[in-house]
Amino acid sequence: MTRRLLLLLTVTCAVGVGTIYFPQAITPLIASGLDTSESSAALAVTFTQIGYFIGIFLIVPLGDRIPNRRLLTTLLGLTGLELLAAGCAPTLPVLLAASVAVGTTTVAAQVVSPMAAGLVPVDRRGAVMGTLLSGATGGMLLARTFSGTLGEYLGWRAPYLAAGVLTLVLAAVLTRTLPDVTAVAPAVRPSYGSLLVEPLRLLRDEPELRRSGFYQAMVFGGFCAVWTCLPLLLTGPEYGFGAQTVGLIALVGAATMVCTPFAGRVVDRRGADPVNLAGLLGALASAAVLAAGGGGGAAGLAVLVGGTLLLDVSMQSGMIANKTRVYELRADARSRLNTAYMTFGYLGGSVGSWLGLRAHALAGWAGVCTLLALLCTLALTRHLFEARRRRAVPPTVRDHLPDRPGDGGPKQLEQHDGLRGGQRGGRKREPAP
Repeated sequence: MTRRLLLLLTVTCAVGVGTIYFPQAITPLIASGLDTSESSAALAVTFTQIGYFIGIFLIVPLGDRIPNRRLLTTLLGLTGLELLAAGCAPTLPVLLAASVAVGTTTVAAQVVSPMAAGLVPVDRRGAVMGTLLSGATGGMLLARTFSGTLGEYLGWRAPYLAAGVLTLVLAAVLTRTLPDVTAVAPAVRPSYGSLLVEPLRLLRDEPELRRSGFYQAMVFGGFCAVWTCLPLLLTGPEYGFGAQTVGLIALVGAATMVCTPFAGRVVDRRGADPVNLAGLLGALASAAVLAAGGGGGAAGLAVLVGGTLLLDVSMQSGMIANKTRVYELRADARSRLNTAYMTFGYLGGSVGSWLGLRAHALAGWAGVCTLLALLCTLALTRHLFEARRRRAVPPTVRDHLPDRPGDGGPKQLEQHDGLRGGQRGGRKREPAP
C-alpha cells in the first residue's frame, strides 16, 4: 500500500465517521430552522446512529463478497446524495428519513478497515490500523467544529450540503485510485444470506474473536459510561460549568491521533497481547484518576482532563490490538469478523451508558468510576487467564507457537491441547496473506 493510498483511506475513515457526529453540533439550529423543539431535532442524531448500526449488520459483511472499490465508492456516492437530500429536507420527518439512510450507508470506515488489512503485510498491519483509527478520531472531532462553525454563519443546511459535496468528490477520487480487490474468489463467493448469518458462526468458532470482542465491550462500556455522565458532573454543583466546557474537554481526544499510530507499531513489533495488557491497565488506572477529579475546582478539572485522556488512549490502543488480532483469523472473512467485533463494541457501549446513568443515580460520580473499574477488571482478569493458559503449554510446544500473540495463538493452543490428550483438536488454519 502506497502512502498516497493510505492517506486517501484515512481521509475516507474521517469523512465516514464525521458524517455520524457532525449533526450533534447543529441540533439547536435544526430546531430553529424547522420550527420544532430541540429534543425533536436531536432525533436526527439518534436516527443516524440507528442507521449506522443497521449498516454494520446489512452492508459491512458485503466486503467479503463485492469488490472493495465498487462497494466503497457506491456507499460514498449514496451517502453524498443522501446528505444533499437531508440538507434540502423541508420538514423534520423528511430529515429523519434521510438521516437513517445516511447512517446506513456511511459505514465506509468499517469497510476500509478489513480491506486495508488485506493490502498490507502482517508486520505493517498494526501501524496501518492505528493510522486509520487516528483518521476516524480526527473526523469525529473536526466534524463537530466544522458543522458548528459553518452552521452558525450559513444555517443548519450548509453542513449537510458541504458534507454531501465532499463525500461525492471523495467517491470520484477513490474510483480512480482504489484497487478493485475482494476477499474471496468469485467462484466461491457466499450468498448474501450466509454473509448475514456468518458473524454468529464466527463468534461460535473463533475464541480469539470472542476474547477480543469481550475486551472491547468491557472497556468501551466503561468509556461510554464516563462520557455519558461527565456532563452531569461538569454542569452540576461540583463545577457549575456550561455545556461548552464539556466540548472543550472532548477535544482532549485529539491526542489519540498521535498515540494510536504508535500503538499500532508496537502491535507489529511485539504482538497484540502486550498492547492489550497496557490498555487494560491504563483504563483501570484512569478510573482512580477520574474519581479523584470529582471534587471540583481547578485542580479537579485538571485531573479530569488527565483521566479522560488516559482512558481515551487506553481504549483506542486496545481497539488496535483487538482488530489486528481479529483480522488475522481468516483472510476470507475479515468484513464478517469486523461485523461481529463491532457488534460486541456497540452492545457494550449501549449497556455501559445505561449502567453509567444507573450508577450515577445511586452513587454519583464515584459510582460511575467504580463501574469503569469493575468492567476493566473483568477484562483484565480474562486477559490474565489467557496469559496463564499460554504459559501452561510445555516449552517444546510453545516453541512452535507464533511469536506474535495476535497470530492465531489460542486456536493453535487448542490444537496442541488435543495433542497432549492423544488427539489432534481444531482445524487447520490457512496462513494470513
